[in-house]
Amino acid sequence: MAEIIQRDGTWTFDGETLRLVPGRDKAVTLLRRTLGELTVPLAALAGLSFEQGRKSGRLRLRLRDGADPLLQATGGKLAEGTDPYQLTVESDRYGVAEYLVDEVRGALLLEQVPSSACTEYLLPGPAVPLSVSAGDGTASFDGEHVRLEWNWKTEDAKATAGTRQIPLADIAAVEWQPAAGLENGCLRFTVRSAPTKAPAKYDPNSIELWGFKKDPLMALVAAAVQARLPHPGAGGAAAPALGKAPAAAPPAPAKVPEDDHDALLRRLRELGELHQAGILTAEEFAAAKQAVLKRL
Repeated sequence: MAEIIQRDGTWTFDGETLRLVPGRDKAVTLLRRTLGELTVPLAALAGLSFEQGRKSGRLRLRLRDGADPLLQATGGKLAEGTDPYQLTVESDRYGVAEYLVDEVRGALLLEQVPSSACTEYLLPGPAVPLSVSAGDGTASFDGEHVRLEWNWKTEDAKATAGTRQIPLADIAAVEWQPAAGLENGCLRFTVRSAPTKAPAKYDPNSIELWGFKKDPLMALVAAAVQARLPHPGAGGAAAPALGKAPAAAPPAPAKVPEDDHDALLRRLRELGELHQAGILTAEEFAAAKQAVLKRL
């Protein structure tokens, strides 16, 4: 097992899943705290990298395209501090971060995890029911219906239509856009029977966002809906029910080459050197050593 504990959060890898737990530091963003613990299966990972800096570094987790409904709904527009797949690393834990990267990369190689895009979501998305107030309204989702309610700041042309109740079956797409510069953002639902290109300010199926603190939470509503829409990589077929295994079993991993035995022995030597140099604590060294021995 490999684990790194920082003020931003704790990342733990057991060889099969990477568990991401947000920290309790006041600098941890509202979206990350609200999203809570994430359990990312190895099959959803595309890679893990570590970037060193003078005072701190950053771990960046890359997921396979289409693995996570949150990333699908936000389209890479989450701010760096809001992205749950990044972790700030203090300079005295650089060695631990590099070890975690090596462990994840090694597991991806040994298990022959493909880098191709997914045809189903491998993460379930945010839990429902879910309700967020931001911008000119409140968006709620119970797993079957989206409810949009307006506040006193809503444009009259949109507010006069009253509260919107949209069945999930009527939603063709969901889009989340953050505010950028002088451009407002939005949470927009494309309804099959009423497509429109109107600005979010006037669209009765959109919440307009102005760049305030709670705006990123609307991305959670978008992700919860996205998780229940047909997967874009499934050729138009409905997405599988959350929590159910796919119909076809995944192919068995390829046999590990014999020369990997030597690579694992080299890894044991490297771990010993990291421990002697004081980079790994006794507990971290024991856990890492046990993980390698299990593969021999």
